[in-house]
Amino acid sequence: MAENNKPSIAQVIASVVSAAFGVQSTANRERDFTGGSAKTYIIAGVVFTVLFILTIIGVVRLVLS
Repeated sequence: MAENNKPSIAQVIASVVSAAFGVQSTANRERDFTGGSAKTYIIAGVVFTVLFILTIIGVVRLVLS
């Protein structure tokens, strides 16, 4: 039954981005905790964080050049 509630890749990405900005809905958070794998969210969170930092570095370098 938990397999039917397993979030898709798009839902995982949306959840990670929403959580990063603090706008995660209660329904999505409950779906993530009941049907999602912690490993999936940790990996997605690390990838998001690295991409976010690289984007900030790129913007700063662009502005300063």
